[in-house]
Amino acid sequence: MSILADRLGRIKPSPTLSLIAKAKELKAAGEDVIGLAGGEPDFDTPDYIKQGARDAMDAGQTKYTAVGGTPELKKAIIEKFKKDNDLEYADNEVIVGTGGKQVLYNALMATVNLGEEVIIASPYWVSYPDMALLAEGEPVFVSCSEENSFKLSPEDLENAITPKTKWLILNSPSNPTGSAYTRDELAALGAVLKKHPHVWILSDDMYEKIVYDDFPYYTIAQVVPELKDRTLTVNGVSKAYSMTGWRIGFAGGPAELIGAMTKIQSQSTSNPSSISQAAATAALTGDQSFLKDWCESFKERRDVVVSMLNDADGISCLTPEGAFYVYPSCAGCIGKETPDGKVIQSDSDFTQYLLESEKVVCVPGSAFGLAPYFRISYAASMESLQEACARIQRACASLSKRAAA
Repeated sequence: MSILADRLGRIKPSPTLSLIAKAKELKAAGEDVIGLAGGEPDFDTPDYIKQGARDAMDAGQTKYTAVGGTPELKKAIIEKFKKDNDLEYADNEVIVGTGGKQVLYNALMATVNLGEEVIIASPYWVSYPDMALLAEGEPVFVSCSEENSFKLSPEDLENAITPKTKWLILNSPSNPTGSAYTRDELAALGAVLKKHPHVWILSDDMYEKIVYDDFPYYTIAQVVPELKDRTLTVNGVSKAYSMTGWRIGFAGGPAELIGAMTKIQSQSTSNPSSISQAAATAALTGDQSFLKDWCESFKERRDVVVSMLNDADGISCLTPEGAFYVYPSCAGCIGKETPDGKVIQSDSDFTQYLLESEKVVCVPGSAFGLAPYFRISYAASMESLQEACARIQRACASLSKRAAA
């Protein structure tokens, strides 16, 4: 008899983390690998944030904190929500977790009962379905087409809602596509949700600060205030401040929900690192001017990557509004043969071909629930991105159409 719990059979390891590990393994073996699978900025954490951590250590702030976050960080989060999103929260309506992932997990574990449904727009961040499954819920996938910029339409949302629906997860800008919802698009989704008061909304805003071309960012509770009392607005410092390793996420929502999430956290990890919380407080309250330069750099990389991918045989790529990902289609490569006679039958085959032939690591779209696409992270140097895209162009040019039988 196995010691393992049955629930483990419902989930799979993170495919993105597996590919990142594979890229590191190949590099360690001396291979000329370009890894484009990672989901973290390549910039260093700003110095003023590091100094906030040093100051906290020097002041002896190395003990347990309140489970849901220090008073200083919660105050900074409340002010951030008010300033950036026009959302007002009290102290008991805010929680700090060990990364945004824990905040999302706590929310689902605290609310989802056996068999209740979580609506997830495809393509999706890889962890959403598995979190729903661990909470004994059922993910309900809604395919979002490239023609609609991979965004959920009001009609498709309406059709997906059932009496068992507990949550809708919205992610804008999106991982993996970079697509972001406009104010009008959020209002249209909100009009549907107002008709279904049993449906809660989980708004994953982790990439809020990384938008381009003067895109005006909005979150759904801001656009449709009637939904605020059943919306959990999730954010964090990982992406905007290049603090992925510091592991600080946070959320604002109704006090009953935040209290339940705090209860879950109290019996699992307890409080996030006190030093990381001090650094996050510095991040939110300090000078934000560096973000403009970072976004300009990301935009330059995005534009080069999109252009070079669209010049590759069999590849087409939309220009996203935010985040640091593109989600190109490799449909034009499906059915073609590699130089060694293998037939590309899926996006997984295509990304494996890129790895084997050109040592470029990308994530197949099947990992995100929509094929035949693949995800590239352009959180890498311009030199690496140009070289990677040149290799992808070369790999695509080496494919040939199969001879008729």
